[in-house]
Amino acid sequence: MKTSFWSRFLDLVSPRQCVICGKRLSISERSICSACYLHLPRTTFQFAPYDNPLAHLFWGLSPVSRAAALFYYEPHSDEAQVIYDLKYGNRPDIGEDLGRMMAEEFMMAGYFDGVDALLPVPLSSKRMRQRGYNQSERICYGIQAQTGLPILTQVLHRLYFHQSQTTLMRHQRQANVSGMFELDAQAGLEGKHILLVDDICTTGSTLIACANVLSEIPRVRISILTLGFTKS
Repeated sequence: MKTSFWSRFLDLVSPRQCVICGKRLSISERSICSACYLHLPRTTFQFAPYDNPLAHLFWGLSPVSRAAALFYYEPHSDEAQVIYDLKYGNRPDIGEDLGRMMAEEFMMAGYFDGVDALLPVPLSSKRMRQRGYNQSERICYGIQAQTGLPILTQVLHRLYFHQSQTTLMRHQRQANVSGMFELDAQAGLEGKHILLVDDICTTGSTLIACANVLSEIPRVRISILTLGFTKS
């Protein structure tokens, strides 16, 4: 990636730091340094997308074709800071940077083969006002930069926001998202393969709710991609 004079100048007067280790980033590094990115606890699910612990969450509950995540997510770990800053630290650039890096890796495994479009899990209007951006949509921007796939932002709508999923048990998470999403538009999506994108998957409740609504589209195929996957 070419860097402009102004990028180099700004990096000189205001050095950027790695989100994980805090070390100064080189001019070619984005959000996290090469060492920290290399040591992310990868799942390698992209090499077995139809049969892995993430895909198992959807078996018998939602019509999901394949599923994968970049790394294992553990709350309060060093890697968790990436997700925390993306969601709460006003750092939408992290989503775009990691989305681009993830897409580059997963393209080598053929994970995007046959996918027609990206669909970020929508936020409620309340969350959008608080945060100013949808972190899942930012991840999609990064993926799009590598794959060229279109991003669907007018297909699925989040009706309301009850409470954060973070502190809820599995059955509580499912109840918390029940009836939360609705289909806004489906014209031209019949028979398409849609990749549903989110930042973190723990129990799969939110993604299941989204996928079940999307399944109303005739002959649609649905797959899942997240940055992090929380081990049970």
